[in-house]
Amino acid sequence: MAPRSFWKGYLKLSLVTCPVAMAPATSENEKVRFHTLNGKTGNRVVSRYIDAVTGKTVDEDDEVKGYERGESDYVMLEDDELDAMALESTRTIDIEMFVPRDSIEWIWFDTPHYLTPDDAVGDEAYCVIRDAMAATHMVGISRLVMYRRERAVMLEPRDKGIVLWTLRYGDEVRGEEDYFGDIGAKSVDSKLMTLVQKLIEERTKPWDPHMVADPVQEKLLEIIAARKKGRKRPAKVEAEEEAAPSNVISIMDALRKSLSQETGAKKR
Repeated sequence: MAPRSFWKGYLKLSLVTCPVAMAPATSENEKVRFHTLNGKTGNRVVSRYIDAVTGKTVDEDDEVKGYERGESDYVMLEDDELDAMALESTRTIDIEMFVPRDSIEWIWFDTPHYLTPDDAVGDEAYCVIRDAMAATHMVGISRLVMYRRERAVMLEPRDKGIVLWTLRYGDEVRGEEDYFGDIGAKSVDSKLMTLVQKLIEERTKPWDPHMVADPVQEKLLEIIAARKKGRKRPAKVEAEEEAAPSNVISIMDALRKSLSQETGAKKR
């Protein structure tokens, strides 16, 4: 069963409007989560804000946001001041513009959500917006208040539905040239390229979600299951120190050796 939507509102394009619902496309609900306990009593620990100078607990009504403009000097902002900067409507996805899908690079994508029609009456409007974007290879750009912040969002047609991506803010994205700019651009030996391509071919497999399974999660579940049954905690296994890779004298020899090992493993 699909998870329930956490947001309901309207999708709008000019005078065309339809009710829609949105649900996260990913979930961490199955992850093992821990509470912090008092080891002596087994009771939960409660977090509280403490005044850094007086050492006294701060009441929730006294908590405000502050921007540091100097050492121990802050500009304080009230919640109503922050709320006043938000969009007038938090329940309408008004598509302001369209851009080519391939013009937005991967680094701008933040979190995906499934956007679906919220009633049968709105199906036609939803479908015509979806199909028009797919036919023109365009995606819609809008703004929406999500998770208590105004976000730029991208609407992308996907099979029978629409995926809504929140987009990263401009000051969150770092330019790749700052990191890749000094990497050598000289041409690579064609023989080395051939060997690496063969190695890639040897290791190519169909995509399987099990490739991204979380082994730590699985071990945690095993430990928790054992403790529920009253078993003793497993002995701590010291991790073996990983040997530092030796300096490769000849890339060609290393690649040939790798290919030989890959081929031998497949024959077994």
